[in-house]
Amino acid sequence: MRIWTYGVSPFVASPRLKPLDWSSPFAAEEHSLLPNRAASWTPGEPVLRWSSDFRLRSASVGGAGAGYPEQLLGTEKKQRKSVAGVDQEGLLDPKSLADPDSFFFELNGVQIHHKVCQHTEEEIDTIQGPHQESKSLTKPPRIGYPFILLHGFGASVFSWDRAMRPLARLTHSRVLAFDRPAFGLTSRTSYSKSDAKPLNPYSMAFSVLATLSLIDSLAAHKAVLIGHSAGCLVAVNTYFESPERVTALILVAPAIAAPLISRNATKINQMGMETEVKDSDSDANTDKNPLIRVWKMVSYVYTYIAWAILRMLRGMTDMIVSLYKKALSAILRSAFAVMLVRMIMDKFGIMAVRNSWYDASKVTDYVIQGYTKPLRVKGWETALLEFTIAMLTESGSKPPLKDRLSQISCPVLIITGDNDRLVPSWNARRLSSAIPGSTLEVIENCGHLPHEERVEEFISTIERFFEKVFSGGPT
Repeated sequence: MRIWTYGVSPFVASPRLKPLDWSSPFAAEEHSLLPNRAASWTPGEPVLRWSSDFRLRSASVGGAGAGYPEQLLGTEKKQRKSVAGVDQEGLLDPKSLADPDSFFFELNGVQIHHKVCQHTEEEIDTIQGPHQESKSLTKPPRIGYPFILLHGFGASVFSWDRAMRPLARLTHSRVLAFDRPAFGLTSRTSYSKSDAKPLNPYSMAFSVLATLSLIDSLAAHKAVLIGHSAGCLVAVNTYFESPERVTALILVAPAIAAPLISRNATKINQMGMETEVKDSDSDANTDKNPLIRVWKMVSYVYTYIAWAILRMLRGMTDMIVSLYKKALSAILRSAFAVMLVRMIMDKFGIMAVRNSWYDASKVTDYVIQGYTKPLRVKGWETALLEFTIAMLTESGSKPPLKDRLSQISCPVLIITGDNDRLVPSWNARRLSSAIPGSTLEVIENCGHLPHEERVEEFISTIERFFEKVFSGGPT
């Protein structure tokens, strides 16, 4: 049998190949059909040739297969997934991540995580000392009502961590902050319209119900609501749901679209009223003309037809919107949407926190850990998607919020940072103009989080507001 060599292994020559005469050292070179990697062999040489690279790799071979690529051995380590630096392997139930001062309140099957800060006289004595006077020139008013703190989108009870105790000391009141569904350590639940749950836990209506229920849990009839960013929407909607339960509203960097207020609105209204009066007088003079009466009848018919067409178009629009909402919900509940949420939180989550501060260098690891802790909760990404679906598909049965701002009659304080990059301070100014009797305070060198970045200024601003509003005692 005649053979030719390929690499280091001998192969049987194919019948199609010309037999080689191995007595000639140039036989391999003469064979035109040999592969490019075929090597010539001279009698007397060893059949196997060992390259230096092969010797080095062989020298490192151990019993466990060291030196070989892990993927060839099937022992490649699985890369652990993380989002914003939080390991996504072995996510936990919210209660497993609770702090020693955490509480849970059940509402419609949802475990609402919250914390309560209680003022005590002993605490004041310990902090100020027996003979140390308070920094405040006047004695802080005793409000007599609890405070409910409402965090913004992507935040949690943690965002109020630095402000809760000072608020309790200032007002001699209980201060309660809770995590809205989809955020913090409040339990995550799935929801669809076919569920037997009476209310979508991710809806605005549920957040309003939770706010009122927590006021009841404190055995209080009324409370002061402090909302931050998107939490201001909950505060204002709670007021409109039960205005008698709200003592005052404090809106911090409010993410509420302010209406465009015309300076000549009153004049326009007065002119409109005058025009209506003139029109009514002219109608009285022209009703005697039969041609005009016929024309009016024809115009009424056209108006009725136009109204019918508009109603039909509105029905078609509602149908299209309904189909759009169903399609949107299906997309947001897909595996692709879950992957997209993880990617967005991983790439921009920490960046968004830093961008919320005026001075990003003051964002410590403690702050980052506080904001990313909810990413360790099971189902955090699907809950965020359900929250988004609820916000985008909620029916607009009530008038837009911006059209009802002028109806707010309780005391309102609006606080904003002069360098807020997320909700500009000019929006807060417009909002203050739309709410009668509201007070606007702008904190300098401050971003989107006055209650975290400028705690002392934040508390002193609230103190001045309370001195003005509650100087005569609780209302």
